[in-house]
Amino acid sequence: MTTHATDPSYAQLPIIDLSAADRGPEERALFHARLHSAAHDVGFFQLTGHGVTRAETDALTSAMRAFFALPEADRLALDNVNSPHFRGYTRTGDERTGGARDWRDQLDIGAERPARVPGPGEPPYWWLQGPNQWPAALPELRTAALAWIEKLSAVAQRLLRELLTAIGAPAGFYDPVFGAHAHPHLKLVRYPGSAGDGSDQGVGAHKDYGFLTLLLQDTVGGLQVQRADGGFHEVPPVEGAFVVNLGELLEVATNGYLVATNHRVVSPPAATERYSVPFFYNPSLDARIAPVPFPHAEKARGISTDPSNPLFAEYGYNELKGKLRAHPLVAERHHASLLTPA
Repeated sequence: MTTHATDPSYAQLPIIDLSAADRGPEERALFHARLHSAAHDVGFFQLTGHGVTRAETDALTSAMRAFFALPEADRLALDNVNSPHFRGYTRTGDERTGGARDWRDQLDIGAERPARVPGPGEPPYWWLQGPNQWPAALPELRTAALAWIEKLSAVAQRLLRELLTAIGAPAGFYDPVFGAHAHPHLKLVRYPGSAGDGSDQGVGAHKDYGFLTLLLQDTVGGLQVQRADGGFHEVPPVEGAFVVNLGELLEVATNGYLVATNHRVVSPPAATERYSVPFFYNPSLDARIAPVPFPHAEKARGISTDPSNPLFAEYGYNELKGKLRAHPLVAERHHASLLTPA
């Protein structure tokens, strides 16, 4: 159910212009103050001035729409049930959030790397590394998606460095856990309209696993963010902006000073499609997230405690827990030994 803002300040997320960081000392200081406030108080903001061009965006979105327009048999040829690495196509209703089905279909894409099967004694999260699945009839999708991962990785890297600077931390503190072995993740998502069964869960309330998420959303709307009043409030689309949210690792890194915030998507009306492209900026799977030194640490509120959602400082475990929960068909087929008995 849609929750409407009662406080006017909830009518839109903070809007942060990344290009202001280059406009001299005064504007840079104001930019850092705004970024600090948004990340500490809300955990979400709209990002403009990021340098991603309309042509780059159009290349990706046109290839994405072409993918979802393929015959169902072509999409099912990429079924993620066939991938022990959780890559490929997820049919509408096959993903779960909070134990309930998400009414959307999607294509999951990551860094192009060979499969790594964990050896004896190795962490099981190495299953998350592996090849993508691409539609043979649409070679432009691979080109556009991998270019998008590269471009947004650069934007997110800069944003993370500016965010750390904004809270008084060393800008490059987490550079070593990214680089050539980072584990970025891209989803191409279609919400096909309400399921018609009374449920409006496009995707249920959740937090993201990694450092930063940069979301490209269309004009349909439906994204909602939980604000300080406990209610979920709409995020009106802003032309050319990315919706940015902080992931659980930044909450771990700052002992809760920076906040990972619950968010969800309410299904659009029947026969109305919504498209979105979330990009997840994640470190290497074996990265251990050390606490970042910063002058506001004594004001940290502590890490969220949720028995159903433990947070891990080693990134691979944090993502694996979510994948096993969200994709039960893949988990049962390939990773039954990792599932907790009911």
